Amino acid sequence: MSEPRTPEMEAIPRGGAPGYLRIATEEAFASSGLFDLYRKLLASRTLDDPGFASLWGFYLGSKSPRATAIIERIQDLGERRLGDMDETGIDMQILSLTSPGVQVFDAATAGAVARDANDQLAAAIASHPDRYVGLAAAAPQDPAGAAKEIERGVRRLGLRGVILNSHTHSEYLDDQKFWPIFEACEALGVPVYLHPNTPSKAMIAPFVEAGLDGAIYGFGVETGLHLLRIIVGGVFDRFPGLRIIVGHCGEALPFWLFRLDYMHRATIASGRYPFMKPLQRRPSDYLRENVYVTNSGVAWEPAIMFCRSVLGADRVMYAMDYPYQFVRDEVLVSDSLPLTLAEKKEYFQENAERVFGLAPRG
Repeated sequence: MSEPRTPEMEAIPRGGAPGYLRIATEEAFASSGLFDLYRKLLASRTLDDPGFASLWGFYLGSKSPRATAIIERIQDLGERRLGDMDETGIDMQILSLTSPGVQVFDAATAGAVARDANDQLAAAIASHPDRYVGLAAAAPQDPAGAAKEIERGVRRLGLRGVILNSHTHSEYLDDQKFWPIFEACEALGVPVYLHPNTPSKAMIAPFVEAGLDGAIYGFGVETGLHLLRIIVGGVFDRFPGLRIIVGHCGEALPFWLFRLDYMHRATIASGRYPFMKPLQRRPSDYLRENVYVTNSGVAWEPAIMFCRSVLGADRVMYAMDYPYQFVRDEVLVSDSLPLTLAEKKEYFQENAERVFGLAPRG
């Protein structure tokens, strides 16, 4: 929820004033026409996805201050967004198509919407090259087509990575049919941002019954599960150069490192699941060597510092989660972390420059 502006509220200095630039790495936008397509999909009742109905049925129908502010802000790639960035001291946003993006459509529609969204994003970046960087949308419904669109987005449009909004029609990326997407990203040297989606149809019931299917809990559970499936499915053994980013301080997985290693080793030794094969490394090794985390939506010193301590300072980046969690004072929480100036510059700026292949800006 965004804060109300008051006359006494001063903008947080940016432009390197604190000794670093603030690059926000998980910031959402909605392409032109996307919400019209969502409304049609909701009205048709042809999509058997209770999570989508719960999430977007609310945001596209509610007149609450939170819903209306988010819908207005997320579609703006011009002066309002830039004004919000200026007010909160954000120098640059890494933009990506909001969840679930194109992943609720049929393959043909998804591919067309992804191409159009990438073109719109590239145009916005061209208009504000010092403020925006973008991640390419792709349609996993057609993995080969997705790989081609990723290549177009990176090589022709200058996009710096790929946004995948977790499951696609309840299917997960550890299925080898999706691996052309990972192959393309590894070959192009760009990261995948694995962003949350609402829990899939098979797992959502106990979440939605308690109102826990969204960002409060269900998003993190679903995305943490997805990343673990990718790890234990051997994706990183097949694509050792692949880099995946997850938000929200790692969707809780950093706090599970010891138990993940212990229980994965015990499960393999027991032979309980014949399909689960030994990996070349421990689960925690992949999380430290192939995965980056952002603090999106978690403006909380203990969690941020814990992630830095167990994953490495070079693995943790700043994010705001705009516009879903647009709160001015949360920027100041990260500014106040018990870090040296050099460490803050790494956290706010240098890690993002390295991961997304951005030219250093001083």
